[in-house]
Amino acid sequence: MSKISVNPEILRWARETAGLSIEVAAKKLAIGATKDLAPEQRLTQLESGDEQPTRALLLKMAKQYRRSLLVFYLSDIPQTGDRGEDYRRLPDEFPVEENALVDALVRDVKARQGIVRSAMEDDDDLVELPFIGSLSPDSDVKEISESIKDWIKFDLDIFRAQKKVSDAFTYVRSQAEDAGVFVLLIGDLGSHHTKITVEAFRGFALSDALAPFIIINDDDAKTAWTFTLFHELAHLWLGQTGISGNYADSQLEILCNNVAAQLLLPNNEVNEIDVHGDVDLDSLIESIENFADERNVSRTMVSYALLKLGIIDEVLWDDLRRSFRQKWLDLKAVIRAKAKKRDGAPSYYQVRQHRVGTALIVFVSRMLASGSLSSTKAGKVLGVKPRNVYELTQRVA
Repeated sequence: MSKISVNPEILRWARETAGLSIEVAAKKLAIGATKDLAPEQRLTQLESGDEQPTRALLLKMAKQYRRSLLVFYLSDIPQTGDRGEDYRRLPDEFPVEENALVDALVRDVKARQGIVRSAMEDDDDLVELPFIGSLSPDSDVKEISESIKDWIKFDLDIFRAQKKVSDAFTYVRSQAEDAGVFVLLIGDLGSHHTKITVEAFRGFALSDALAPFIIINDDDAKTAWTFTLFHELAHLWLGQTGISGNYADSQLEILCNNVAAQLLLPNNEVNEIDVHGDVDLDSLIESIENFADERNVSRTMVSYALLKLGIIDEVLWDDLRRSFRQKWLDLKAVIRAKAKKRDGAPSYYQVRQHRVGTALIVFVSRMLASGSLSSTKAGKVLGVKPRNVYELTQRVA
């Protein structure tokens, strides 16, 4: 089998940025041992330039390292693309592997956005979205929240009138998509083996005047999706591309959180919650749960609003946050257990439609009809195989 001449530094860089050790990578690549060398030793030789890989091995590397095959034929390590700011606060011991999954997800969505933008540029009726980057970090919370509310035509009464929190989110998502923002729910790279936790990222925004994208980690509680959507919309209004995490300690992230809180809980409504000096944690949790459920918002967001107003301190806020997070994890385990026993689970196409959103499917369908997109590129944008594109687009035709 012919060997391919590649820069060994690229092989090492691709493995390390995928978060894989030599031992794990050798196993994933199914590198066999020889009489004198163990699999990891053979991979080390490849990365040091003592041996050249076969094309078959490069194909495996492209898949396991989540890189384009073309990357391995470059003469030098590619420079990091413009993926925006990293607004996350991660612990020192945060798993490298999971951070690599986030990095791969951002690359994937950036590629999708690039395809969408290119297709849009062929449209004679091309119009840039005036609200992208229309405000600055010096703008106050009210100015940003009012601008978002006006542009997406958000009605708080309609939002709260929804019977289920998932319907409330769908309402806000539809309003944002009608304004020109693509909103996707993605929490993995296509399989449960690549699931990305909320600790790794909650959402990210890809600012673009033609094709702005917002990604929400669907591994988070459904009650948190709307808050994250508004948080990321604030980033778009500020013209910012970046990844947001589970904790907000920078002034910018706090600003975006406050915008989301203002849109969902205006006029300091949380003052209605009785937080007297000797209230016990269980009673406070119950009060917050009732208050949040009546308004289709997350319990953690309500707790954050209490903290922002100085009604509770950071110690109590942290206790509440941890408690609600654990309750969500317990509930998720119950839901999964019930789903395994229940027939009539959502179909493949229902899941895909829910993840990528109606607006993106409608756009792809229109571009296919005009010839601006091939089925291969359409599949890339929608995250499905080309053969599944037609069936998916027909569901919203």
